Amino acid sequence: MDLTRYTARIREDLVAAAALGDEKTQATAEALATAVENSARLALLSALTELADTVTAELGDRTVRVSLHGTEASVEVRRAPSGDNPSFEEVTGDISRVTLRLVEQVKARAEEAAAQSGQSLNSWMSSVVSGALRDQMRGGYGAPKRDDQS
Repeated sequence: MDLTRYTARIREDLVAAAALGDEKTQATAEALATAVENSARLALLSALTELADTVTAELGDRTVRVSLHGTEASVEVRRAPSGDNPSFEEVTGDISRVTLRLVEQVKARAEEAAAQSGQSLNSWMSSVVSGALRDQMRGGYGAPKRDDQS
């Protein structure tokens, strides 16, 4: 989105208001309009950034980011990083290599899921296994069933 059309409007309104005055007033208004254009662009960016923060808070699973390149403001929506997956630095212990054989259709679906989450297949599989182990530890999916007979 080009912010120039918004800052130009502010400039035009300021110059139009000064048109009622004498030449000195009009020249002053033109100089002020030029000076205020960058300030207005930054104010618009601040407003868009605040809006993006509000939208991000409401979405929960996505983040909204606004950036400015010259006079162009761009908006980017991404999946929010999951706090469940530890970073490489947080992982302690040795890394092991495993060969996994999958049916081609399952592999293709796993590759799609990895791509949608912005991860490599290897990273995605590692996070899926870690999540399943966490669930098992909490007594969720894959946990051994207990007999409640005492």
